[in-house]
Amino acid sequence: MNILAFDTCFDACSVCVARPDGDGGITELASVSERFATGHAEKLIPFVDESMRRAGVAFADIDRIAVTIGPGTFTGTRIGIAAARSLALATQIEIVSTTSLAVMAEVAAGALGRSGPDGDLAIAVDARRDQVYVQLFGTGRLDPKSPPMLLSIDEASRVGGDGPLIIAGSAAETIAAAATQRGREVSANFADLLPEATTLAFMAPALLVVEGALVPLYLRPPDAKPQDGKAIARV
Repeated sequence: MNILAFDTCFDACSVCVARPDGDGGITELASVSERFATGHAEKLIPFVDESMRRAGVAFADIDRIAVTIGPGTFTGTRIGIAAARSLALATQIEIVSTTSLAVMAEVAAGALGRSGPDGDLAIAVDARRDQVYVQLFGTGRLDPKSPPMLLSIDEASRVGGDGPLIIAGSAAETIAAAATQRGREVSANFADLLPEATTLAFMAPALLVVEGALVPLYLRPPDAKPQDGKAIARV
């Protein structure tokens, strides 16, 4: 099985071509990753092309497309979803997906290792307006213990109860400060954490194939809204 995985949810664009190694892992054939706030639409397809060229595979060789569905920026998430839909429509390749926060949890768990602190793992990303994207994960295979949520800082500091908590992501320090004030044992890690396509490719063999339309995960309404009462009157 050859896997094409990509993520565009936050301030980066990453693509990976990989295949399972037969021992529960994957062999990375090629990958491209770059951090930037804007430009996902211009970068994604060239990154896909470069990764596949370096891996020496064509779309006829790809068996599965893996993509993150959000949460993330509206533009970035939409670009990834649109690309996955278009490629699948043109090639009939199956799609699998997971949240951006689940991929980040896998990245964080791998970096922390078995010697890391005890407690559930929360991925927390700054969503602006004093809100954060949060998802709670347990230990082991990181099965999610909550859905992705959009919460205030105070609400996020109470995720999972009052037990020890490991937080990773751009909002980790802020949430840890709020939780510590209430006496909770918290460890903040990896402020620059982002989803990685290589990790998504590792997760891809175990993900369920998407049936029907691939739907983006938006946790808040868009900032830009049509103006009311501004339509031009018909003649």
